Amino acid sequence: MKKNIAIIMGGYSSEYQISLKSGNVVYNTLSKAKYNAYRIHIFKDKWVFVDANNKEYPINKNDFSVEVNGTKITFDCVFNAIHGSPGEDGFMQAYFKLINMPQTSCDMYQSSLTFNKRDCLSTLKPYGILTAESYYLNLGDKINEDEIISKVGLPCFVKANKAGSSFGITKVHKKQDLKEAIAVAFKEDDEIIIESFLDGTEVSVGVITYKGKTKVLPITEIVSDNDFFDYEAKYLGKSQEITPARLTKIQEEKVNTVAKKVYDILKMKGYSRSEFIFKDNEPHLLEMNTVPGLTNESILPQQAAEAGISMEELFDSAIEEALK
Repeated sequence: MKKNIAIIMGGYSSEYQISLKSGNVVYNTLSKAKYNAYRIHIFKDKWVFVDANNKEYPINKNDFSVEVNGTKITFDCVFNAIHGSPGEDGFMQAYFKLINMPQTSCDMYQSSLTFNKRDCLSTLKPYGILTAESYYLNLGDKINEDEIISKVGLPCFVKANKAGSSFGITKVHKKQDLKEAIAVAFKEDDEIIIESFLDGTEVSVGVITYKGKTKVLPITEIVSDNDFFDYEAKYLGKSQEITPARLTKIQEEKVNTVAKKVYDILKMKGYSRSEFIFKDNEPHLLEMNTVPGLTNESILPQQAAEAGISMEELFDSAIEEALK
C-alpha cells in the first residue's frame, strides 16, 4: 500500500522561495509507485495543501490532516524541505514530535542548536572542533568597534546568528563599514556573530544517514566569483562548486573525520551539510545546515550523485529512515 507523504515547504524566513524550489523537486522526484506525495505550504498566515491545479486546502493543525472534497487525508510521514524557520530551527520538529508524526530531518534539539550558529560552535569547541575567532552582539548592545576589531581583526564577517542562504552577511574590510554591516545583520536576526576571516580553501561536506548508516558524501570545493560565498554565488551561478574537491588525501581525511565527528557528537540524523575552511591545513567549522538545498543545482544532491546515489534514492532513504 502506498504511503502518504507530506512535503512541507515555504517557511517564515527570507529563504522561503528556495524552500519552495526544493520542495517541488522532492515532489516531482519521489516514486509515484511507492508514495502519494502532497505539497504542503507552511506560511505564517496559512498552512495549506496545494493540489495539482494550485487549489489550496487548509491543514488541520490538531493532527496535521487535510480534508479534500469531503475525504480526510492523513499522512504516514513528513518530508521536511523548509530552509530556515520554522523547519530548520526546531519548531516543526517539536510539533511533529507532539503529534507522533515521523519526519525526515533531525530532532528538535539538534535542529534548534545547529540553527543557532553561536550556540552550536560553543557546544563543539570543547570537543576540539576548530572554528574562527568570534565576537557576539545582541540587538541593543553597545557597539565597540575597536574591541570587535581587536578580537577578530580585519577583514571579518558579520553574520545574522540564525539565518541561512547568506542572508544578513557582510564581509567587512574597513572599520568605517562595520556599523552598516551590523545593521544589515540585525535586519535578519536580533543576534549576530562577527567572525575572523579565514583565508583558505572552503569546502562543503554532506553527512547523512543512508540505509541505516552514517555516510560522508564526496566533498565539494567552493570557489566564489564574488568576495565570498554569498547569495549570488550560491543561487545565481557566481561560483564554482567542484565535486570532488581538489584536496590532498590528508586534507580529505581530516575534514571527513571532523564532519563525521560533528554529526556524531550532536547525535544527528537525516541530512546535514557542514561548511569548513582550511587554515594552516586544518579544517575550521563555519556552520552546519540540517535542511540543505535539494534542487538539482544544490550541493548535497551533487555530492550524492558523485557517490552514485540518485535523487530518488536520496529522498527515499530519508523517508525509510523516518518511518523506522
